[in-house]
Amino acid sequence: MIGVTENLRKIRDLVAKSAVDAQREPETVKLLAVSKKQPVDKVLEAARCGQRDFGENFVQEGLLKITATSSEDLIWHFIGHLQSNKTQAVAEHFDWVHTIDQLKTAERLSRQRPANLSPLNICLQVNIDDEVAKSGVDAAALPELAQAIAELPNLRFRGLMCLPEYKDTFDAQRPAFAKLRTLAKSLSADGIDTDTLSMGMSGDYAAAIAEGATIIRVGTAIFGPRIVDQRT
Repeated sequence: MIGVTENLRKIRDLVAKSAVDAQREPETVKLLAVSKKQPVDKVLEAARCGQRDFGENFVQEGLLKITATSSEDLIWHFIGHLQSNKTQAVAEHFDWVHTIDQLKTAERLSRQRPANLSPLNICLQVNIDDEVAKSGVDAAALPELAQAIAELPNLRFRGLMCLPEYKDTFDAQRPAFAKLRTLAKSLSADGIDTDTLSMGMSGDYAAAIAEGATIIRVGTAIFGPRIVDQRT
């Protein structure tokens, strides 16, 4: 069975090729290894291969891995739905949050971020396809929310994140990512510093890179099948 080391090598090569195809430098695309429901030993194997950024969807599971890998100097991204009773743990232990769509959640994170830590990096999740069942701020409300969050102490507004509706071809995947890129450019034009587009996963990262993704989120293609009964 192919392990994490070989999978990482393959993914990095494919990401680099996608960047070159898009006339971009490969180093402008950060690979975020989504380690939810994966064992700590696989995270450690990836870390030994030079992977530094890891994403978790569940707070308690993430905290266990952060503790278990504390000697590795890793960067932890929270990429799941954030409940209000879990904001303090995220504020104290994570480096990034990609899924903010309400000001009150950002305000809690700002209040709870320890003074001895650098500002918590924040991305706003945009409901890019206006799907009823998905979280995320709509495009019309985005500028006001982004401005409010950019002004909070202890947070650093970085940019936008999306989870588009599933499409199965490269050309069909691009429009949603292009829309997010356009929204980010509008924020920058309004004076809100925006340097991050968190978009693209295992099945659509090439289209996301073509449209300017700076962070892509890849899980099972690196780690293999998830452990379905792991407690979160």
